[in-house]
Amino acid sequence: MTHAVLEAAGVSKHFTVTNSVGSSATVRAVENASIRLVPGRITAVVGESGSGKTTLARLLARFYEPTSGEILLDGNTVSDGRSVQKQYRKDVQLIFQDPFGSLNSLHRVRHNLERALSLHHEKLSRAEREARMITLLERVSLSPAREFLDKFPHELSGGQRQRVVIARALAVGPRVLLGDEPISMLDVSIRLEMLNLLNELCREDGLAMLYITHDIASARYLCDDIVVMYAGQMVEAGPKDEIISRPQHPYTKLLVESSPDPHRDTTVDRDEIFAAADELGEPPSLIDPPSGCRFHPRCPLAMEQCLTTAPPRVQLDSGRWADCWLHDAGRADELSEHSMTELISRRRKETR
Repeated sequence: MTHAVLEAAGVSKHFTVTNSVGSSATVRAVENASIRLVPGRITAVVGESGSGKTTLARLLARFYEPTSGEILLDGNTVSDGRSVQKQYRKDVQLIFQDPFGSLNSLHRVRHNLERALSLHHEKLSRAEREARMITLLERVSLSPAREFLDKFPHELSGGQRQRVVIARALAVGPRVLLGDEPISMLDVSIRLEMLNLLNELCREDGLAMLYITHDIASARYLCDDIVVMYAGQMVEAGPKDEIISRPQHPYTKLLVESSPDPHRDTTVDRDEIFAAADELGEPPSLIDPPSGCRFHPRCPLAMEQCLTTAPPRVQLDSGRWADCWLHDAGRADELSEHSMTELISRRRKETR
């Protein structure tokens, strides 16, 4: 097995929230999540809003401390010492979703880059820092670099700001990039360009990358592996082509069929899928999640045991796995034999 630079081992994160009358409750944002980030490989975490994707990224970035489980760098549990934390910040960089809020608007691009270099490369001379900043901007295709150094963030487009954010992350010499939906706030016309940039940087520098997204189509384009999250839990993972072509969990199948794909059978109507899925209801509350499989209230293939008992993790071929009772019951073939619309329609007739 390839050495993982960064990994989460059985990590959970619970938040305590208090309402206006003083009553408190626990939000189970992430439950027992494990993931390995390998040099030169890009892993996507996919799921709808509220699935726990961003919380997982912030746990890996150590913005949050896990309620349970461990974060490991090079196989070693990360401790809390100040010097250890500084080295961790250098090794692991988070690229935020919002390029407009990621840069200090009161300072020029020069300041935003130079501060990162000064904190993590103290021995560089002023001339060396200048040369490094120019090289960084050229790497992210901002030319002429000297002109961009003296611009304020408000003078840049959204795509240019995100390129500066990426340049700042690269300035410290990271080994891991955590991209929290890094293209979702950019114009559609430049998203592909940004994905190509991230891919090029990761492959050239041998970086390990986590790509957080709700768009399984962009994950297919950029990533090597896909992990699917639902309601705070990981439900399926494996190589991207296997996940896309043969989903082994009903929720993954719903994500795949509701995403645009020019290669898919055009007789599958996405509007019908959305309409049918809406009938199954909204994702569950993470304060009071369902017992058993968390997807069972929306699953057209749910069985009795799905309602009461969490499904076992089934190891499949090609290094993939899925948490679903269908495999234990010998019914997994139904996922490939029928579209999600057909499954939902069949379930609707059965419950009338």
